[in-house]
This record gives sequence, C-alpha cells and structure tokens, in this order.
Amino acid sequence: MLVTRLARLLACAPAVAAALAVAAPAAPAADVPTKQTLYRDGPDGRFLLGGGWLFRADPDDRGIARGWQRPSTTAGWTRTEVPGAWNVGDHSVESMVGGVGWYRKDFELPDARAALDWIVRFESVNYRARAWLNGRPIGVNEGAYLPFELRLRGVKRRGVNRLVVRVDSRRLPTDFPPSGLTSAGTPSGGWWNYGGILREVYLRRVDAVDIRTVDVRPVLPCAACDAAIRMRVALRNLAPGPRTVRVSARFGGRAVSLGTVAIPRGADREAGASFTLRDPKLWSPERPHLYRVRLDVSSGGRRVAGYDLRTGVRSIKVTDDGRMYLNGEPLSFRGVGYHEDTRERGFAITNADREWLVREAKAVGATLMRTHYPPHPYLHELADREGMLLWSEIPVYSVRTSYLTRRSVRKLAARELRRNIEANRNHPSVIVWSIANELSAKPGPSQGHYIRRAVAQARRLDPTRPVGIAIFGYPSSGCHDEYGPLDVIGVNEYFGWYPGPNGQTFDRTRLSAYLDQVRACYPDKAIVVSEFGAEANRDGPVEEKGTWGFQQEFVNYHMSVFATKPWLAGVSYWALNEFRVRPNWDGGNPRPQPPVHQKGVITYDRSRKPSFYDLQRWFTGNDPVVLPLDG
Repeated sequence: MLVTRLARLLACAPAVAAALAVAAPAAPAADVPTKQTLYRDGPDGRFLLGGGWLFRADPDDRGIARGWQRPSTTAGWTRTEVPGAWNVGDHSVESMVGGVGWYRKDFELPDARAALDWIVRFESVNYRARAWLNGRPIGVNEGAYLPFELRLRGVKRRGVNRLVVRVDSRRLPTDFPPSGLTSAGTPSGGWWNYGGILREVYLRRVDAVDIRTVDVRPVLPCAACDAAIRMRVALRNLAPGPRTVRVSARFGGRAVSLGTVAIPRGADREAGASFTLRDPKLWSPERPHLYRVRLDVSSGGRRVAGYDLRTGVRSIKVTDDGRMYLNGEPLSFRGVGYHEDTRERGFAITNADREWLVREAKAVGATLMRTHYPPHPYLHELADREGMLLWSEIPVYSVRTSYLTRRSVRKLAARELRRNIEANRNHPSVIVWSIANELSAKPGPSQGHYIRRAVAQARRLDPTRPVGIAIFGYPSSGCHDEYGPLDVIGVNEYFGWYPGPNGQTFDRTRLSAYLDQVRACYPDKAIVVSEFGAEANRDGPVEEKGTWGFQQEFVNYHMSVFATKPWLAGVSYWALNEFRVRPNWDGGNPRPQPPVHQKGVITYDRSRKPSFYDLQRWFTGNDPVVLPLDG
C-alpha cells in the first residue's frame, strides 16, 4: 500500500512542480550565488546557493499535516534556510514517518558566458529528491548523506532562474536506513527521520570539460619505504564537439604530468600517472602531515578545469594473525560514535557544530570516530587535519533478510558503497570501509552474497584500506563463513544492558568469554568493539539502570574487560553525544526521555556527564578506575 501510494504521488509530481514553478508568487529578489564553499577540497568553480529559499508543505499530502513551518502567505510559501530540517522540534509519530516538502530558489548565474555549462550539487537531501529548472525536470536522486549532482539544462544565461525541488522524506523498508514499526506500532528507522535539504547546495561552473572524480592513492610498503603515488582523474566532455585535453598536477612541490587525452563529445575518459615519492612525511594521529594536491586540465592552450585536495601518505593493513597496523605499528584505537544532530538544527548542523564534535572527541581521548553514514566533507577535512581516524560506514543498517534477498536492494547498497568510496577515498583519516551495521547476526546466502560483492567492489575501488562490518554480538550467534571475505569485524556488544536474544547478554560476566569466542571464530580478522554503552539521564544509586552512577560503572567494567584482550584492534563507545531516535524510545532505560538517545557521555545540551571523565581516564591511560570483574 505504501509503495503504491508513493508511486502515485511521484507520478503526479511533475504537474505539481510545473504549477509551483509558474504560479507561485514573487519571491524575494533573486540571489547571485557567492563564490564560497563550506569545505575546501573539490573542483574549481563552486558557488554557494545560499541566501533565502522558499518552502511549502505538500498541499495534497497528509503526512505533513502537523504544520511544520506552516506557510504564512496565501500561496503557501514561507522563507526558510538551506540547509535545514523542516521537522526540528516535532517529536510526533507523523514527523518520524516523514512527508513531502517543496523548496524553491530563484537565482541568477554568476557568469553569463554562453560557453559555460552549469551543474547543481546537493550535499545531502533526505530522502528522495526530484528537481525542476524553469518548469522542466532535470533529474532525481534517492538516498541521503552523500552528494549528488544534476546538470542544469535550459538554464537562462541572463535573468532569473527558478529551481524547484520536491523532497520526500518517507522511508521504505528497502531504504537505508529502512523504515519499520516497533512492537508498539511506532515507526523505527535507527535515528530521527529529519526531512529536508540537510546539507548545503552549490552551483558548479563547467567550462567544456568536467572533473568527475579524483583518486590520489598512496601505497606505502613499509614505514621507512618510499611511497608509490597513483593518480587517476575521470573526465567528462560537455562541449558540443570533441576535445583534447592535457592534465597536469602538483603533489606537494612535485610536478606530475597525467598525459593528453582525446574525449569525444559527451564521453568519459581517464587520465593517470604514477610516481615514487622519496622519504615521505607520513600521516598519523600524532603527526597528521598533509600534502597539497593540485590538478589542472587545459585545452586549446587555456585552463578549463581545476581541482584541489589535501591527502596524506600512510598505510593501514590487517595481517593474517588478525592484527591491524598503521604505518607498520600495531593499532588499537579508542573511539566514540556520534550523530550529526543538535536540538536547534537536527541533522542540518553547521561547521561550528562539526568542530565541536571533533574537539570533544579529542577531549575524551578518542583517536577514532564512527557514525552510521558518511559525515559531511568538512568533518572529513577536520579529521585529516586533527589526526582523527574515521570508521567510514554506509547506512545499510538493520535491513531485514527478506528485503536483502532482493537483487535491487543489494544493488542499491552497492551503489551507496561506491559513492562513499569515490567521495572520500582521498582522506587519510578514513581507515575502514564498513559495508553494513547490524544485519542478521546469523547471515545466510543473501547476506553472504552481499558481503562478497561489497568487499570485492571496495577492494577494486580502493585496495589500500581494510573492509569491515559491524554486527550485533551475543553468545549463540556462532561462527559464520559468510564473514570470510572481510578484514575487520566490529562487535556491537551491550552485555549487562540489553538482555539480548533469550537473555543471553543480560549477564555481563559472559562478555569476556564471548569476546574470546569471536576471536577464536575469526583469528585472521581484526576484531574491534564497535559499540558498547548505557543510558543515563539522572542521579541515583549505582545499581539502578539509567543513572549517572550506573553508566560510570558500566564504562569501567567493560573497559576493564577489554584491557584483558590485547588482540583487540580497538574499542568504540556508543556514543559521544545524545541525539534523537524515535517516538517512545526507551533504550533500556526504566525512566527514559523520548525521543532522545541518552547513552551519550555528553547531553543533548552539551554538558559532560560524569562518565565522560571515566572514559577519558581509560582512553588516555591516566589513572583508570579498575573495578573487579564480579558482575
């Protein structure tokens, strides 16, 4: 029924968009996009499509009936900010289910030359987007957290252009993360379903030839070795005829020629080169050295495209005995999970919020950060500069096996993985490509097929990093050959907090034996604890779940168990910060405060809980509190 209704709404969307684009009242004066970006790495010719946007709820859609940003004009439009989430502060079931909203932006081109092409780039829209320019459709996209681009066909060189975007935030059981219902009949989905254009929008100027992707791949055989640098650039010819281009680069202070390439009209071609970098300065958390890379594409004696990025030289490997090494040194990271969520802005956070997340992660002593989707490009750049490792995961979270059996779902998951790797492979901070989180803990043929194909794809796109998965851990889950292709297995363990299947994780004293069991099952994999945590929102006795004291004791007990497992490649607490989850969320807390997930060691209002300092002592090695393993 939901799929049928969604198809019917999508079918009528073009007619609605045409009416909105033509009949809407006059907007504020059209903006000229500014030559500004919120992150540094990327192609030349980006212009921030900021300023005032207009928004309206879909007048024919009942899923948005709560009045989020209810229009204040007779035509239903109201001024809004982009990025922005339309349902911030609405904790209702309808808000979580999602709905449809329309965005409109009137703008003039910053450069009217007829020879230029223009592309609009959306950094993240949740979840389905359909766009029109001057009343004509220009493209669609499905999925959040990763950028997508649409070519602006029919753009007016002079005068006002009108961009209209229909955003549908209603999720299906086959989406990432999927929709679903809890046992109480309320919607699930892993985390709060914020609707809207959640990251910024840019116009991109293209002068005949577009740089589609860039791959700068350092290969470091050993810490004292010279590095082999492989550079590949994918180009597309948007000119009306064939083009021959010359591609040159600088890596640090070294000039590199990537050769000359003939590109037919409308075609894609690659240019590439490899060279040896003598005595490289290595990137590490302690010394995060970055090399500047500059790429230039010229045609007919003039530059037509350019690209800037910063990258680092380092190696990350998993050996046959299941140990992880960074630059030839054993690695055992200390990590925190997080979500890009604030009370005021939802997932449409600012760069200042991202700086706060990285700053607090470093303050607690973390050397790694993990969330369930690719974070904003600026957070990647912060991690590169600050020496923070990133566990890079796609939101293939808790997908039911009955849906994973569908080839179409596995294909969409593979697309998410490809897009993530292509977008973020130049960042030295990324040390693992994680292909899923908490699929069935007893994988069958469908999950096995997905794992094999996903691992092969990740290694084809980037053979320099290990590939991992995060699983829900409990004793009877057993050993599984389906995990064979993986390099890293992350265990989400909540012993002593959630009961688990048939109460298997209720008794926390079973944790140590369970971790040994995982190690015995997968001796050639790097084993990490990818999640552990307990809710806390009040003072009270240490024995009572949900109190500050219980959370402190939980942290200390689990860390004391981990300290007895020298083979662990890392541990990560879930989570650094509180965030919204779903209506009626309790998280195992007898006195919850829904919809907020409160396992964080920092409150939603950014106050550090007492457990922050316990975790800090363990992570930094400064006077840890060790409790007896008495259960």
